Amino acid sequence: MSQAAKNLDPRHYDVIRSPVITEKATMLSEHNKVVFEVSKTATKPQIKAAIEKLFDVKVKSVNTLVTEGKMKVFRGRLGQRSDVKKAIVTLEDGHSIDVTTGL
Repeated sequence: MSQAAKNLDPRHYDVIRSPVITEKATMLSEHNKVVFEVSKTATKPQIKAAIEKLFDVKVKSVNTLVTEGKMKVFRGRLGQRSDVKKAIVTLEDGHSIDVTTGL
């Protein structure tokens, strides 16, 4: 088993759910920032550690936000969207993450 595989903690996969691939997130990538959907209970240090271990990059800062779920009508029925926590991760110069390839 390689050294990198030994350092991976399975909890890192619970912290980072998926990358956010939208027009706004793509524009942020020009400024060395990547957007991820994360667990609602994840803290900034946990997010930083998970990104650094999973993608082997150096993280400069982590900003988080919670998007509250909206009430929406679908086919005449009222429904509630789920709350989503996102993390905007700023990477150090020279580091990058290609979110289209996956893990």
